[in-house]
Amino acid sequence: MSIYYWAFGIAMLVALIATPLVILLANKTGAMDKPDARKVHKKPIPRIGGLAIYAGFTTSIIFMAIKFGLDGEQVKETVGLVLSGSLIVALGLVDDYKNLPAKVKLLGQICAAAVLVLFFDVRIDFVTDPFGDYIYLEWFAIPATMFWLVGLTNTVNLIDGLDGLAAGVAAIASFTIMLIALEQGFVLVAIMTAALAGSAVGFLKYNFNPAEIFMGDTGSMFLGFMLAGISVTGAVKSVATIALIVPIFALGLPILDTTFAIVRRLRGGVPIFKPDKGHLHHRLLGVGFTQRQAVLLMYVISALFGLSAIALTAVSYQIAVLILFVVIVAIFYGVKKLGIARPIN
Repeated sequence: MSIYYWAFGIAMLVALIATPLVILLANKTGAMDKPDARKVHKKPIPRIGGLAIYAGFTTSIIFMAIKFGLDGEQVKETVGLVLSGSLIVALGLVDDYKNLPAKVKLLGQICAAAVLVLFFDVRIDFVTDPFGDYIYLEWFAIPATMFWLVGLTNTVNLIDGLDGLAAGVAAIASFTIMLIALEQGFVLVAIMTAALAGSAVGFLKYNFNPAEIFMGDTGSMFLGFMLAGISVTGAVKSVATIALIVPIFALGLPILDTTFAIVRRLRGGVPIFKPDKGHLHHRLLGVGFTQRQAVLLMYVISALFGLSAIALTAVSYQIAVLILFVVIVAIFYGVKKLGIARPIN
């Protein structure tokens, strides 16, 4: 177990040390997030905090690889994830300074995903049905994996709207996948998610309300991309439940928030990439929650999703379906009450 403590602790320590340095860098280079009608902060805030998360994660992974060693396949997967993740960080950094068009960001995300899938063979080759039988994707494996990587990258990116929200949700999702990986004996996946959780927690000290720094697209896209990539390495994707249900549940909150945002924008006749104030966190603020209250509530929801994911691997299929049904009913009740899927007037 100490190996995972090392991964978490190193990542957290580096992120704690690096974040104040990134704040200084952002102030000197003008990487500031200025208030506008859609945002909830009232003064310019540094917004390239993802660099500290990236530094924590990569430092931890490099240290772990040197100290404990990896086999050939693990080295290939690790190099692929770090390299493609670095491309995502570079893309996010440019966007945080230049505000790239949505289509340009999407193209960059596709390129980073293509590097991981085509050059390092990290892909979803098969999924499992509810009865444990394998369904091989064959020629569909590459587009399916790229869709997964790009989709998860954007779900975490879109939920980054309140102080500490994306970092906390990503940390909870990382812990969830790590626990399941430990149960299944997937060491590399557990190490990587421990490191990702540590870097997010270290950054959270400076990002929780009132935030001293935002992670920006540099951080939110990196966290989303790495969670997506890590979840399909090794054999986590072969857990004998509904195909990819574990990472989907672990990231259930941002996935649902993104899904309802797409529905809302399509119903309103606006481009799906156009930002709005209809996300769950905006709705919670609108009904009287403070930033801290809204974020803490969304942490609880994410933790419940995580517990559901863990339960899916530990109970019978029938009980798993019951859990899924209860969660879905609760979600749609909340959606109806808050109007999350309604178009913005």
